[in-house]
Amino acid sequence: MDFDSFLTSLGTSFIIFVFLMCLFAWLSSKPGNTVVYYPNRILKGLDPWEGGSRTRNPFTWIKEAMSSSEQDVINMSGLDTAVYFVFMSTVLGIFALSGIILLPALLPVAATDDSIQAAGKNTTSIGTFNDLDKLSMGNITAKSPRLWAFLVATYWVSFVTYFLLWRGYKHVSELRADALMSPEVRPQQFAVLVRDLPDLPKGQSRKEQVDAYFKAIYPDTFYRSMVVTNNKEANKIYEELEGYKKKLARAEAVYAESKSAGKPEGTRPTIKTGFLGLLGKRVDAIEYYNEKIKEIIPKLEAEQKITLKEKQLGAALVFFTSRVAAASAAQSLHAQLVDTWTVSDAPESRELIWNNLNIKFFQRQIRQYVVYVIVALTIMFYMIPIGFISALTTLDNLKKILPFLKPVINITAVKTVLEAYLPQIALIVFLALLPKLLLFLSKTEGIPAVSHAVRAASGKYFYFTVLNVFIGVTVGGTLFKTFKSIEKDPNSIVDILANSLPGNATFFLTYVALQFFVGYGLELSRIVPLIIYHLKRKYLCKTEAELKEAWFPGDLGYGTRVPSDMLIVTIVFCYSCIAPLIIPFGVVYFALGWLILRNQALKVYVPAYESYGRMWPHMFLRLVAALLLYQITMLGYFGSKKFIYVGFLIPLPILSLIFVYICQKRFYKSFSDTALEVASRELKEIPSMEHIFRSYIPLSLNSEKVDDDQFEDALSQASRSGSFVV
Repeated sequence: MDFDSFLTSLGTSFIIFVFLMCLFAWLSSKPGNTVVYYPNRILKGLDPWEGGSRTRNPFTWIKEAMSSSEQDVINMSGLDTAVYFVFMSTVLGIFALSGIILLPALLPVAATDDSIQAAGKNTTSIGTFNDLDKLSMGNITAKSPRLWAFLVATYWVSFVTYFLLWRGYKHVSELRADALMSPEVRPQQFAVLVRDLPDLPKGQSRKEQVDAYFKAIYPDTFYRSMVVTNNKEANKIYEELEGYKKKLARAEAVYAESKSAGKPEGTRPTIKTGFLGLLGKRVDAIEYYNEKIKEIIPKLEAEQKITLKEKQLGAALVFFTSRVAAASAAQSLHAQLVDTWTVSDAPESRELIWNNLNIKFFQRQIRQYVVYVIVALTIMFYMIPIGFISALTTLDNLKKILPFLKPVINITAVKTVLEAYLPQIALIVFLALLPKLLLFLSKTEGIPAVSHAVRAASGKYFYFTVLNVFIGVTVGGTLFKTFKSIEKDPNSIVDILANSLPGNATFFLTYVALQFFVGYGLELSRIVPLIIYHLKRKYLCKTEAELKEAWFPGDLGYGTRVPSDMLIVTIVFCYSCIAPLIIPFGVVYFALGWLILRNQALKVYVPAYESYGRMWPHMFLRLVAALLLYQITMLGYFGSKKFIYVGFLIPLPILSLIFVYICQKRFYKSFSDTALEVASRELKEIPSMEHIFRSYIPLSLNSEKVDDDQFEDALSQASRSGSFVV
């Protein structure tokens, strides 16, 4: 890539960003679009615009985002979102402080050497990008004393990272403690999850077994237990019931609309009762749905009783009248053997993965290792499924598999387009499905909570992107171009790979620029959600529930967002000394991301769960992994420059490992468990234990006819001697 092409790419991306930002300013001021651009505020009962849409400056959102406090973010989007912004600001600080020293120190040192002019190789863009080549480490002559500047810079980046990561870990730990000490009553703080229940003694029910065990250990604070049941059939009936309720609401809305559009008495909607509504007798839709609902409700109630009596599993939720008792129970060893009576803190009821609760201890261990192997194979051989899909999607194979497409494929214009784009489409589809695949695999491990599964999937996706995008582009491209040289001299592979690093800098410069200009521009403008919402509103939605479902935004999507950010961190780290010009691009990426995502967190996204910052240790470890990769990369590159003092860099990876060890020992325990001094803080009001208990009953078992007799088999009675304490 020459200099003109680079500037063209950068300029085009910037123009697209400006256009999308102006489009956002215009579209977000339209009253009909408020549910797309301000759903979080609307759901909290707040006015979308402060000051009105007509008098409001179209760029006021920038001021609002920058002036918002950390507490504002917590109030609107929860602690997990605030912790994500601690991650963003920490990385931004690392790159900003690194750039302040590296740019004025390294650029003149590199620019005043003449290695590229003398050797005509090792250039940032393979001999064509000479103006920027002179500003990279590739322009430093081998064995030159100038390399000392780059060695010191490597230490500077490392120590800045240590300092800011330590400060970030401490701050997030304090945020988590403050949130858990809140006087607000949170049901999950009064419950623990118990798995791996032993076999039932003769003459005792599962409920009696759990109650007897915990009453003996916690006689004063045990409140009640809820045995986990196999709800598959109850869930199926419940979903069927909810489906008919939605259809009834839609039919009634259509009927009401017909009264205002046509005759005063209206036209009652009709449907066919056969296959997919296409066959069978035509009947009145409203009457039919009402009959089906009346028919299903007794069926659901009968199934609820059967489920609670006959489908109990080897796991339970146990409730305490004290936060301290629950926190203490969650981090205590209850049985002599680790594979029985496994107790952990309970996740929020909305994020429990009920199907995983009954998976036994050793099954979980085996599943975890199997998933790790599958993910490792996916990372190493991901081109195989892509190649297989691409082979299937060649035109000749498509003609064989789908012969009815042959007349269309034979059209010259269609054939040309398909030949050009079909393999790329296969790659895009595979990469789009990859996060869902990794989340599915993480859930398969037996993880009990959605937030935990998202963290696990995020880690897998991080390693996939780093190994296949960063290392794959660097190593794969070089090996492909220099295969003959390596074949003649296999020992030259290390030097060739090291010398290839500056040659890929412009690719990554362009990649980072594309991510922050186009990626964040699309994020801010929300063009795709806006179009989808208006199409659904016009052609599909008839009820308020359907409209809400059409505009509901979801959460920030940590499972894919964090690994994408980590890839940028890895790229900027590894090239910060080799090509210091990448640092401003990293600063702009995280500064722009902080600003735009701050706006989205305050006004758009709605959290799907709250894990109270448990994503931070995951992000911390990946940041240190990126730092280690950077330090090892610099060791190799200094070696390729034949710098005899390269040994001075050896302590850095060791320091990084020591730093991780100290941080994990000092802070991690408070993230895996709740400190008792935190749990002992006073509550604002005496908790309603019945409300806490019933918040965990699955929707499919939560009958409108509330009576304890219905739940007596799987849901134990309250401990009458229990007292209410914090």
